[in-house]
Amino acid sequence: MIWNPEYEAMDRDELEELQLRRLQSTVAWVHERVEHYRQAMDERDLKPRDVRSLDDVRLLPLTDKKALRNTYPFGLFAVPLDQVVRIHSSAGTTGKPTVVGYTKGDIATWTELTARVASAAGVVHTDLAQMAFGYGMFTGGFGMHYGLERIGATVIPASAGNTERHLMMMKDFGTTVLVSTPSYALYLAEVGEKAGVDFSELPLRLGLFGAEPCSEAAHREIEEKLAISATDNYGLSEVMGPGVSGECECSCGLHINEDHFLVEIVDPASGEPRGDGEEGELVITPLTKEAFPVLRYRTHDLTVLDRTPCECGRTLARMRKVRQRTDDMLIIRGVNVFPSQVEDVLFKIENVRPHYLIVVERKHGLDDMEVRIEVAEEVFSDIMADMVVFTKHVSERLHGVLGLNVKVTLVEPGTIERTAGKSKRVLDLRDEGC
Repeated sequence: MIWNPEYEAMDRDELEELQLRRLQSTVAWVHERVEHYRQAMDERDLKPRDVRSLDDVRLLPLTDKKALRNTYPFGLFAVPLDQVVRIHSSAGTTGKPTVVGYTKGDIATWTELTARVASAAGVVHTDLAQMAFGYGMFTGGFGMHYGLERIGATVIPASAGNTERHLMMMKDFGTTVLVSTPSYALYLAEVGEKAGVDFSELPLRLGLFGAEPCSEAAHREIEEKLAISATDNYGLSEVMGPGVSGECECSCGLHINEDHFLVEIVDPASGEPRGDGEEGELVITPLTKEAFPVLRYRTHDLTVLDRTPCECGRTLARMRKVRQRTDDMLIIRGVNVFPSQVEDVLFKIENVRPHYLIVVERKHGLDDMEVRIEVAEEVFSDIMADMVVFTKHVSERLHGVLGLNVKVTLVEPGTIERTAGKSKRVLDLRDEGC
């Protein structure tokens, strides 16, 4: 179902005209109200009137997390605090978190966009949607909640954690839609399996997953174990939260709500533009934000754009599912390694469970990489030679893809920490002087 055909199926020429008008308004808004952008534009001798086409977005300054932290907490807000009705933040691994704000108008826009995403995934007003996202400063919980309610679905705000309670609610309430991270969906399936839950007998039919990358293998495993149709959606707090893009029933990429977001694909190193079909870093300029209207936000997410028509009827461009981030890349002995590469190998090996941890240490001046993997209980054998052969097989498969000798450590099921939030896949100990 197309929630808002007027915009989601808009003629491309009309859409681009709308984008240009909104881009020009946004640039004028931030130049007038945000000191950071006014200074950055003045340094380029750039005035709002200089933005005459969509290509002129490239004249504008790029924004990254450093700018948000340098202006912490409210330096990038374009309205006074008495007009801000909501504040969220993303947890910072170092230093201050990034803080974002919303006016009443922003909340209304956010609700509309998450309703689009949920509707594209297949949610209808008769659904019972169980939220397994946290309801704190993280934008995922509140963002999806309001969109689901806009559709008319019944929302169960169960929040993150307490997996046994989630399973009880699914059985007792008749939950039809699960909203969570992909890794938590796998953990839910694992706990349910141990408790004797047959998910195929539950009304659960649909999953809306976001907040972290999800491989195709993990996607298929979620669908198989939970007996549902799994869909991905994308967003980040700096430009809105969930609602930037979402997957439709055709499963051929995530439709971007382009009437509210102008997207670019750029070379991660040079910032030069890349064309449709070319992989690069996703850069987003929100076109309708009032409280926190960032310009050309660098997401560090690597993806590809596709503007060919979709069978669902939407004319909005699609983005490939994000599997890699430029700031997630590890450099091990001069070799670039993405966690997604490791995951792709592991998910193709029989008896490897969907939980792993990459540990990187520096020993005697050289980087060492260990991959700890959970395996099925039958792998642990009284015959040590069998385990050695299995470990060597995994190591060789990883070497074939990464070009690195990787230490593989087998651990028993349940050993690697689970979380209701974003899963932690990498433990980099090199900064600790190892």
